[in-house]
Amino acid sequence: MRTLEDVMAEGPVFTGLERSQLEFIAGCGRNAGFSRGEKLFREGDAADTFYLLRKGRVALTTHVPARGDLAIETIQAGDVVGWSWLFPPYVWHFDAHAVDDVRAIAFDGTCLRGKCDEDPALGYALLTRFAQIMIDRLQHTRTQLIDVYGDVSGS
Repeated sequence: MRTLEDVMAEGPVFTGLERSQLEFIAGCGRNAGFSRGEKLFREGDAADTFYLLRKGRVALTTHVPARGDLAIETIQAGDVVGWSWLFPPYVWHFDAHAVDDVRAIAFDGTCLRGKCDEDPALGYALLTRFAQIMIDRLQHTRTQLIDVYGDVSGS
């Protein structure tokens, strides 16, 4: 039977961390599942968790007045959903729902922030990994917005 640490080691956000660090982080994790269509979180709610997807896909959406819900990105198995647990005021900026049945590891953000305070080197390692995820997602969102609204540069 595979441990949380074994599964975590396969996720890009945890690649390269030492086994002891994975074990330390796993203390904040638990298995979670969502049925197709179920919300993982809603924009404006408290962001106290993030997810490492093991199976299935999760859509990130936002509501655009006069246009309805806009799909920002679909997250695949192996990727992380959520970074708002890292930054005050710890609220979600998007909605997330399961496109398929989803299996994930849910990590308690408060627990993990505490562990990062205890081990600043681990905190830095995680922050740099999440920063790369944020950059990638923001670039993807920018591309989506250009597709929706056209060339916003004025050229």
